[in-house]
Amino acid sequence: MSTSSPEAVKKLLENMQTDLRSLSMECKKKFPPVKEAAESGIVKIKTIAARNTDILATLKENSSEVVQPFLMGCGTKEPKITQLCLAAIQRLMSHEVVSEAAAGNIINMLWQLMENGLEELKLLQTVLVLLTTNTVVHDEVLSKAIVLCFRLHFTKDNITNNTAAATVRQVVTVVFERMVAEDERFKGIVEHLPPVQGNTNRRSVSTLRPSAKDAYMLFQDLCQLVNADAPYWLVGMTEMTRTFGLELLESVLNDFPGVFLQHQEFSFLLKERVCPLVIKLFSPNIKFRQGSSSSSSPAPVEKPYFPICMRLLRVVSVLIKHFYSLLVTECEIFLSLLVKFLDGEKPQWLRAVAVESVHRLCVQPHLLRSFCQSYDMKQHSTKVFRDIVNALGSFIQSLFIVPNTGNPAATNTPAGGSGSGSQGASQGGPGAGGQGGSLTTQAAFEYRGTWIPLMTVSVQGSAKATYLEMLDKVEPPSIPEGYAMSVAFSALLDMVRGITSMIERELAKEEEESAVRREANPQQNAQPEPGAHLVWEEMVSACWCGLLAALSLLLDASTDETATENILKAELSVASLCGRLGLVTPRDAFITAICKASLPPHYALTVLSSNATNINNKTYSIQGQNVQIISPSSESHQQVVAVGQPLTVQPQGTVVLTAKNIQCMRTLLNLAHCHGAVLGTSWQLVLATLQHLVWILGLKPGVGGALKPGRAVEGPSTVLTTAVMTDLPVISNVLSRLFESSQYLDDVSLHHLINALCSLSLEAMEMAYGTNKEPSLFAVAKLLETGLVNMDRIEILWRPLTGHLLEVCQHPNARMREWGAESVTALIKASLAYKHNPPLAQNQRLQLLLLNPLKELSNVLHADIRQKQLESVLQILQSQGDSLGPGWPLVLGVIGAIRNDQGESLIRTAFQCLQLVVTDFLPTMPCTCLQIVVDVAGSFGLQNQELNISLTSIGLLWNISDYFFQRGEAITQELEREEAVLQKQAREKGEPLNRPFHPAPPFDCLWLCLYAKLGELCVDPRPAVRKSAGQTMFSTIAAHGTLLQQPTWHIVVWKVLFHLLDSVRKSSTTADKEKIESGGGNILIHHSRDTAEKQWAETWVLTLAGVARIFNTRRYLLQQLGDFFKAWEVLLDHIQSAALSKNNEVSLAALKSFQEILQIGTPVKDSALPTEALALAAMGVPPVLIDTLNASGPGRPLLRSDSMLERLTRYSNAEFQAPPPGEDSALEDSALWWSAWNTWYRTGTDSTRPPSGGTDRPSFIPSQPFLTALVQIFPALYQHVKTGFSMDDLRKLGVILHGAVSVPISSDASPFILPSYTEAVLTSLQEAVLTALDVLQKAICVGPESLQVMYPAIFEQLLLFVEFSCKPPQYGKLETKHVANAKYNQIQLFAPAEWVALNYVPFAERSLEVVLDLYHKTACHKAVINEKVLQNVIKTLRMPLGLKYACPSESTWKLAVSSLLKVLSIGLPVARQHASSGKFESMWPELANAFEDFLFTKSTPPDNMSIQEFQNNEAIDVEVVQLISTEILPFANFIPKDFVGQIMTMLNKGSIHSQSSSFTEAEIDVRMREEFSKVCFETLLQFSFSNKVSTPQEGYISRMALSVLLKRSQDVLKRYVDDERLSGRCPLPRQQVTEIIFVLKAISTLMDSLKKTQPENVDGTTWAQVIALYPTLVECITCSSSEVSSALKEALGPFKDFMQPPVSRVQNGES
Repeated sequence: MSTSSPEAVKKLLENMQTDLRSLSMECKKKFPPVKEAAESGIVKIKTIAARNTDILATLKENSSEVVQPFLMGCGTKEPKITQLCLAAIQRLMSHEVVSEAAAGNIINMLWQLMENGLEELKLLQTVLVLLTTNTVVHDEVLSKAIVLCFRLHFTKDNITNNTAAATVRQVVTVVFERMVAEDERFKGIVEHLPPVQGNTNRRSVSTLRPSAKDAYMLFQDLCQLVNADAPYWLVGMTEMTRTFGLELLESVLNDFPGVFLQHQEFSFLLKERVCPLVIKLFSPNIKFRQGSSSSSSPAPVEKPYFPICMRLLRVVSVLIKHFYSLLVTECEIFLSLLVKFLDGEKPQWLRAVAVESVHRLCVQPHLLRSFCQSYDMKQHSTKVFRDIVNALGSFIQSLFIVPNTGNPAATNTPAGGSGSGSQGASQGGPGAGGQGGSLTTQAAFEYRGTWIPLMTVSVQGSAKATYLEMLDKVEPPSIPEGYAMSVAFSALLDMVRGITSMIERELAKEEEESAVRREANPQQNAQPEPGAHLVWEEMVSACWCGLLAALSLLLDASTDETATENILKAELSVASLCGRLGLVTPRDAFITAICKASLPPHYALTVLSSNATNINNKTYSIQGQNVQIISPSSESHQQVVAVGQPLTVQPQGTVVLTAKNIQCMRTLLNLAHCHGAVLGTSWQLVLATLQHLVWILGLKPGVGGALKPGRAVEGPSTVLTTAVMTDLPVISNVLSRLFESSQYLDDVSLHHLINALCSLSLEAMEMAYGTNKEPSLFAVAKLLETGLVNMDRIEILWRPLTGHLLEVCQHPNARMREWGAESVTALIKASLAYKHNPPLAQNQRLQLLLLNPLKELSNVLHADIRQKQLESVLQILQSQGDSLGPGWPLVLGVIGAIRNDQGESLIRTAFQCLQLVVTDFLPTMPCTCLQIVVDVAGSFGLQNQELNISLTSIGLLWNISDYFFQRGEAITQELEREEAVLQKQAREKGEPLNRPFHPAPPFDCLWLCLYAKLGELCVDPRPAVRKSAGQTMFSTIAAHGTLLQQPTWHIVVWKVLFHLLDSVRKSSTTADKEKIESGGGNILIHHSRDTAEKQWAETWVLTLAGVARIFNTRRYLLQQLGDFFKAWEVLLDHIQSAALSKNNEVSLAALKSFQEILQIGTPVKDSALPTEALALAAMGVPPVLIDTLNASGPGRPLLRSDSMLERLTRYSNAEFQAPPPGEDSALEDSALWWSAWNTWYRTGTDSTRPPSGGTDRPSFIPSQPFLTALVQIFPALYQHVKTGFSMDDLRKLGVILHGAVSVPISSDASPFILPSYTEAVLTSLQEAVLTALDVLQKAICVGPESLQVMYPAIFEQLLLFVEFSCKPPQYGKLETKHVANAKYNQIQLFAPAEWVALNYVPFAERSLEVVLDLYHKTACHKAVINEKVLQNVIKTLRMPLGLKYACPSESTWKLAVSSLLKVLSIGLPVARQHASSGKFESMWPELANAFEDFLFTKSTPPDNMSIQEFQNNEAIDVEVVQLISTEILPFANFIPKDFVGQIMTMLNKGSIHSQSSSFTEAEIDVRMREEFSKVCFETLLQFSFSNKVSTPQEGYISRMALSVLLKRSQDVLKRYVDDERLSGRCPLPRQQVTEIIFVLKAISTLMDSLKKTQPENVDGTTWAQVIALYPTLVECITCSSSEVSSALKEALGPFKDFMQPPVSRVQNGES
């Protein structure tokens, strides 16, 4: 019921009347005036009630009168009356019917009562009611009322005092509440001045409204009183305590901060009065140093007083809390003081209260933020916030370092027991149940022997102070041990919690807003206002050092799991906050702290120590505050749970892990797991630490990178307790989850994680250098794990990830490498198998990126890595082979990246991959990769580690070529599409298309690459490879060459075939001639292959043959190329250089190839081939290939022959139709043949030219088979060039033939080439030479007249050969042994390799026969006559004829004679016919000499010649003489005189066996040729007196003959007579006797002839000679020989016929 309702008013009136009645009753006797006043008061009240409607208002107007009776009643000082009056007054007040005047009167009355010490409690009550019910009391009245209350506070009565204190507090509050209400009322009307910030000097209160003024005056006086000054307003104060004043000040400031903030006057008071006051009062506390005795200081120092100090701190707390914005400087001072109070030198209680105050600040994060903004962020200002935190840190540190002196109560109190303070069990920690609590369970900190228990001091987040609330204590309380520590600890934790949660809330809000903004306006990338961020960053920067120092120390000292957990949580949250704010240094510092705590004490871990030193250097001496980062001590009493080896380079002892280490490790894992996104670079610290822990715990990586507890074998020194054993799976699980959770990190954080792992791994690599100890594989394993869980965005981390792992793969430590390779390959396989979006097939770039590391592995030199790489390639091929698509080049590149310095096994593995590719994947890969396949297969052919692989790879190339052949059309289409794209791109870039063999069509290029590869293999250093490659190459060109387009053939010829020929020629000519020792094992090398040179020779042979075969079989195709002639020339040049090579095998083969391209091969018999092969042969497929097609040998797929035929026919129908031989082709052909002829000529000339050097052993002499082949080429070649074959060419030919025949053979080969010397057989070379000449002469024979001029040359050539019979040709200056000598000494096969000249006799004789034959045919030809062929023949024959018995072979001269006879029988008639022309002039003397040399030879017959043989030989001589008598002498008139004379002389010589010394030959020739002489003589005589003298010429002959004869007889007779005389008794030699008899017979014959002849035929001289004989004959009569005598008789007889008387001389002389 409200006081203004009618019922209430009615009740009031009634009560008042009752009160007045009671008063009048009480005062009736003693105090009549009072009674009267009361009664008149009743009347007054009634009157008011009756007359007025608004009774209360009227009452108030008249309140002075109404109250009067009660005041008088109070004045009686009668307790009963006074109590009654006061109650009535109170009732009036409560109805608010007291006016200002009345209130003044009441107060005055109360003052009197107070001074009289009456009804003190009632008084207080009345004042309170008066002031609380209405606002009429102001100014002096109010101040009087307040003073009254104060006065009552200082009575002797405790109850009164306390009540008064309460009243005062209430009254003060009321005063200020009134002001607040007043402000509210005026709010709308007057604009308030803004709250004052700066200093102002306004002391005037005139501007304040009434209530404000009261409040102002009151507050001002309170300050005066506390300062012990006289009050201005509260007049009448008698005494006052500071403690009460401070409490009042505190309550006002705490309850009405708005007043001070809104009114400048009040702000001024705060600044000018309150703050100085507080600072002044603090001074004893500041100056005081504990433990300094007063005597030592010059003036006694006022001792700190607990009650005041504590209250001051409370005031300060309020000031700071509410007015830091006004009192910037002052608060700075207060806070600095507060910090000072934490000093170790201050009393314990002071430190405790200060810590509680600090705790109060710490639970207000917003306040802390304001400090930071107001102080720390301003220039030239104390860094207050930082100092607070540092002070807390130092405080905690000091507790451990400074022993507890100066507080005996505390030191003596047993831990947890209750001391003298009100603390004790209520405040104690878990172990506070009195002395019973054992030390071990007590939560506590222990550090270097200092043990500090930990108590529960307040609920988390609220600063419930203990000592700050002890307002009743006058003496400083005793502080239990550990209390200050516990408060400081809570303060730290609360501060961390508050700040982090505040900032995180704001960050979250900011992120939310920006997300909303982004949604609303996606374009605008709004940055949050930087202010907030700056503040947060400054806060963290300011506090982190101190926090870290304190928390690290506490963490190290903590023995309680919960406390440890709290510390770690705090460190974790600060680290995470720093991370979010991007403050790297603090973040790293906190993480370092956690890391250090996880590891054993003093563990040497560079990452951490280097980091800590950095931090130390940077910020640890903060404004002189001594904040050290205390390194963990090893003495903490912790349960050891594991012993293991440290991860260091040098093996050290063991290290131990405690339960706390493991707890920290879990925090670390938690940090990484939940806050991975903000760790950034400090991932490195975290991971390094984890790595070491994992190492110490002996966890080893398993499949996929997850860590599992290692086997006991790993580290003998690793000891794990069961406690930790159960933890390990959990830890390893969390570790794995940690890296799995990397999939939720954003890209940047993920990169940080990867970078950290990489640098960790680099360290591990550094450490593992030079040792074969197990390295730490943590980082590598985790990189793998991270990669595997982030497959969906693998692209962004692929490069750093694989880049690093590739480095690991190059590490010398095998285990390290192995894991590197394992990780790379596992990642590649997983990434290829992962279902990417879009799939890899559509994302070529990604696929190539993923495959790239596989390629990079090829650069690693370690075989184990390459092995791993190749195994994974094999797996990739098996699993993803079909879908590699654009990745093929990379994969093939890996397979092909083999080097010779790698072992066989690697090459074998790689080759398996290649085989798989060739057998299974050629159809699935893009055709553009086929070329790479060819290259790779080629590179396997070229590797020199494993011959079988080289050979198999050549087989693969054959298979590939087959695949090309079968899929030709498809491949062509695809390649052409691709080509079009490339060309377009090239055009756009304006570059030419860069592709090998460019102008050729792409499919042809593929073939060309294949051929080029095979070409490279054809010059491999190993003979087997060369051979295989050569066969394959020529077979593929032969089998599939038809697919190539015509222009491509041009490239094949020039770039492939000729290039190959060049290389082979070069290698062959430079090959080593050293003998190769037989290969390893039992392989024997045949002597024909025992030097590199000989092995290369085989290759040269193969290559040349192959190329020649292609030229032969593809002649028509090649002829259509523009430069076939040039190619032909080049080929011929190669043939020539091969033919002239110093190797018999090569040179012979070259000629075979020559024969082949001239198409003079031996024809294949038709029956020998199956029908289809015939068909192939018809198409120009060489027989060699036909064999390979029919027999499917190893590595040759069996082609179904029918399809092969069809295909060949289809491809080559056009090509194999030989073009009709038009004019052009005929001309072109002749050029080709002439080119061939020139080559043949050059080859022949060079190979048969004798060495020019000295007699040293010649470098090389061509072999017989070679020369034979060379000469055998000529006939065929001649058929093509005969039309233009000139005399000059013939001469060239002659030189070559002559040279060829002159070449000797080495004596070790002669038994194979030469027949035994008894047989007269020609060698094949000699046959060939004669055949060549034969071909020529036949051609001349059938050819036109003009050719006949060549006959003489042919004769000349043949005659040269005939001479060989007597004079074997010289080969340079070479010493040769003639076979002639071999008749006597058998050829010594093992003599040093001399050269043996051939037995030329059979050859010369055959040549002679040819000459005869030819002469027979051509004797009458003009050329033959003109060129004096006959003379030459005779001249040549003269040599064997002259040598006769001296000829190497007897048959020679016999043949020569018979030939001479035949030739003459043909030639003489011709000579006679042409006698007049003089063409035969010079022949006659030659012939005469020939006869002379033969008939009177200078050689003696061999000693062992039989009579029979002698007679046979004589018969030959006789035959010659007969020829002379039949063919020459009868035609003397056609013959030159000289010649006839010579013949006569010769006959004469033959007819007489003279013994005269002038005929020396008589002495040589022991045996008489009686028959021969006789024939000679007869011939002589026959021609002497031939009756039919038809010409003077003939007569001349006979005269000559006669005179010769007579002269001869005279000589013989004379000599005989002389000898006879000299010899005396001795008979003369038989032959001389015979001769004389013969002469005598001749004389008788002559006489007969003279008798028969016409006298005119005999000239005078003859007669004279005849007659002169007579005396000589007479002289002979004395001879003793009967035979001579009888002959003499016959000779002398005929003289009688001429004995006539002399006739006149003249007559005789005329005749």
